[in-house]
Amino acid sequence: MSYKVNKVGERRYREDIGRYFDEFEVGDIYEHQPGRTILEADNTWFTLLTMNTHPLHFDFNYAGETEFKKPLVNSALTISMVLGMSVSDISQKAIANLHMTDIRLTQPVFIGDTIYAESEVLSKRESKTRPNQGIVTVKTTGIKADGTVFMTFERSALIPTKEYYLEK
Repeated sequence: MSYKVNKVGERRYREDIGRYFDEFEVGDIYEHQPGRTILEADNTWFTLLTMNTHPLHFDFNYAGETEFKKPLVNSALTISMVLGMSVSDISQKAIANLHMTDIRLTQPVFIGDTIYAESEVLSKRESKTRPNQGIVTVKTTGIKADGTVFMTFERSALIPTKEYYLEK
């Protein structure tokens, strides 16, 4: 499978349909598209589906009495959305996600906010036990449309090389 790389600046690229291990370079930043506006239904359904009963996520009267004055979007939803935004570029070709660490929720997200994500390649190394595969670690950042960073996390994935697919 091939894809088109869209270079948008010095050492900066916009996603397409995934990368092989060989195509990741430490320091590169991938802007994930499209963004997503979070709707009230998204937040309510996700909150109820996950059985999170904190009224700050779905009770407007309760939330109105808090410092935020309105419901907060469930942080597990924003983590899921930001991670999902990065899949087609970072782990579309992954064999496995290995871990996610250092999740930081730095600003609140509200119904109606539009969010975006980007990932920076922090490291990559060939697998010691799996030929033609490697481990790529990225730092992913969630950004609101106004430029506010609301979340960061790191994750590592086992990614095949182009050679891996040629062997099959």
